[in-house]
Formats: sequence, C-alpha cells, structure tokens
Amino acid sequence: MEISRIETFLAPPRWLFVRVETDEGVVGWGEPVVEGRAEPVRAAVEVLAEYLLGQDPSRIEDHWQVMTKGSFYRGGPVLSSAVAGLDQALWDIKGKRHGLPVYQLLGGPVRERIRAYAWVGGDEPHAIRDALTAQIEAGFTAVKMNGCGRMTPVAGRAEVRECLLRAETAREVLGDGRDFGLDFHGRVSPANARRLLPLLAEYAPMFVEEPVLPDYMAALPDLVNASNIPLALGERLFTRPDFLVPLQAGVAILQPDVSHAGGISEVRRIAALAETYGAQLAPHCPLGPVALAASLQVAFTTPNFLVQEQSIGIHYHQGAGLLDYVVDPEPFRFHEGSLLRTDHPGLGVEVDETAVRKADERGHAWRNPVWRHADGGFAEW
Repeated sequence: MEISRIETFLAPPRWLFVRVETDEGVVGWGEPVVEGRAEPVRAAVEVLAEYLLGQDPSRIEDHWQVMTKGSFYRGGPVLSSAVAGLDQALWDIKGKRHGLPVYQLLGGPVRERIRAYAWVGGDEPHAIRDALTAQIEAGFTAVKMNGCGRMTPVAGRAEVRECLLRAETAREVLGDGRDFGLDFHGRVSPANARRLLPLLAEYAPMFVEEPVLPDYMAALPDLVNASNIPLALGERLFTRPDFLVPLQAGVAILQPDVSHAGGISEVRRIAALAETYGAQLAPHCPLGPVALAASLQVAFTTPNFLVQEQSIGIHYHQGAGLLDYVVDPEPFRFHEGSLLRTDHPGLGVEVDETAVRKADERGHAWRNPVWRHADGGFAEW
C-alpha cells in the first residue's frame, strides 16, 4: 500500500481537514489547523506531502520522525499542526486497514466512557447563569468558561470582583455535585494570577487553565503554591520538552491539542510523561469532528485521562458546527455528559466528504479578535 493523494479542505467556521488516500482505496482523515492561521498550515501540509506521497502509510512513527526532525529548522505551531493532522490521518488509515479502532492499536481501552465538559462563554458575564442552567439540563456534569474578559496588567478591585463573580455564580448554579473550569486564556498577568488564585479557592474550581501565557513559565512555581486550585495548561505547547517545565513546577493537568501537538503519536507520549509526574491529561479541543475523534482515541487508552473538551455549541463558532461534517452523529452523542466507546475502525468517525468539499468552495479566513485596553494599548484576547 502506498499514499497516492493528499488533499486539504478549508471548512467553516475555522477548520482545516486533510484527506490522505492510498492506492488501495483506503482513506484517512486528519485535522491540521492553527485557529486563525489555517492557510499557513495548509501550505505546510503541502510541503510535507512531497515526502509522504509514494510512502507506506503504515510506518507512522518513522514518518513522524522525518516530518518533525527531517528539516534543519524544526518546531513551531504551524509545522507541528501540519504534522498532527497527517499523523491522525495515518492512524485512521491503519485502523481502517485492520478493521480496528485506533485505541486498540494503542494498547486497548482502559475505560468505557469519556467525561466531557461544555463551554458557557464568560467573555461577557451577564449570560453565564442561563448558559450554566442550559448545560445542566443537557446532562453535563462539568463546564468551562473564560475567567475574565480583557484585564489590565495590574487589575483594579472592580476587575478582580468581576472574575470572582463568575466563579461565585458558577458554584451557586452548579452546586457541589458538578464541576467548572476557569480559563484565564492567557489574559491574566503573573501579578494578577498570583492575586486571583487564592481568592478563587473558596469556589473550588476543577482547574484554572492557562493561568499565564507560555512566555511566563518562570512564574509557575509561585502560582502552583499560591492556592490549592489545580492549574492546567498546554494548548500553546507542542512537544514533550515543552511540557517539562510545567510538570516540574507542579502543574496538575496537561492540555495538549491533538491537532497542534504532533498528533496522536506525540499526545500519547505527553500523557505518559505526565503520568510520571502524577499529572492528568485533559486534551484541548475546541475544533472539529476529526480532532475530537482523534482526542477520544487517545483518551480511551490513557490511564491518567481526566476530562475532554469539545466544541459542540461553543460560542466561537458561527455558520457551521461539528456535526455538519459527519455522516453519523452517534459517536458524538452525549450520555449524561459523557461520550461512549464505540468499535468503529480508525478514528471512529465517518467524515461527510461531500459536505467537506462543498464547504471548501466557500472556505474561510477566520481570525481571532484584536482587543485593546481603554487607553488604546494592545490587550490579550
């Protein structure tokens, strides 16, 4: 079997799909994308395709090594995401060829269901209560929301209180039997994070995500010691070495993205690294159906898995949704807030190729907002 064709498709709201076809007619799908930078990733996939065409798709690890290390200049989100999507597609092909789910090829399942959380926004706090209630009614036992909107580097009392009010509202609505995560989204300076974490502890969030930007890893030990809240991060980290500093600082939950951090091959190794530090895996995935399907394959075979992010109903997406690009939505049907294990081969999802090709005719040029402070200076989104 040889790889005979590689195609990419820009699909709204902000996704990129890759289709890898073999000369025997077996097709694998992947989702290589950096949100807001889909076009450069598409170009990177085309460059990597020069190497993959004509190759045996079963040699996944060897291809991963060549794609990540075969160039003098390595790394970065664009290349890592291009590799990630191609890696997913190769695992999909291998599973389909053998008639097995990818999790069986990774050692078999360690659980029957995957707990997932739903997004409830939080950029603007006025609608949080209704959004929380809606997710409870939908059966979710965990939610996540942004902990703040734009925040000045040294926050005033009103800004601090607004963040605390989000957490207070969440705990009030959810009660003690459900969980919520707060995403600082890199919007919070180290000084603000050091101030906020002890104040948030009484609301017992499941975790605080991206307490600071990856630029400020040196602040992590102090933040870990600032409160008893588990800290989580990883969506903007792409390799095992990237995760060493957070693990050594005591970060409790790693959140690599299977479409950014080198695909299934690297994320499962990141999970194993986390296990040696007693840390948990909670894959980042505000993306499309292939990325979610690939994340689930890792989760089903990872002992230290905690909870799965997913994008159904997420407030960032306009004009299309995850289920618009699948033939059968059943693998993504929630049962009391969890996704059940299936025996479908490969990544376990059948992509609606007709819908994807039609979407590519429209394409997209999604970009994240650019925020500014009241004085006109740049603000982290």
